[in-house]
Amino acid sequence: MEWRANHILAKNRALAQERQKRLKTGANFESLAREHSTLPSRSSGGDLGWFGPGKIVPAFGVVCKGLGLGSISDVVQTQFGYHLIKLPGR
Repeated sequence: MEWRANHILAKNRALAQERQKRLKTGANFESLAREHSTLPSRSSGGDLGWFGPGKIVPAFGVVCKGLGLGSISDVVQTQFGYHLIKLPGR
């Protein structure tokens, strides 16, 4: 199984939750990623491309496995910070 994911990475939970609220009120995921993510993938709307199990940190992979296509996760904590993950492909 492989997934394609976009993500927004925030430095702390409060920032991630603020962005999550904006998404729930209709903000565009890719635009928020371009504006606010802290990683180089921000320039592509948070697009991480295709990856499979073991190619990404475990917590991130677990969330991708459980998301429906087009869905956006709750805030996910990893050693890199706090993520919001969108799953456009499986």
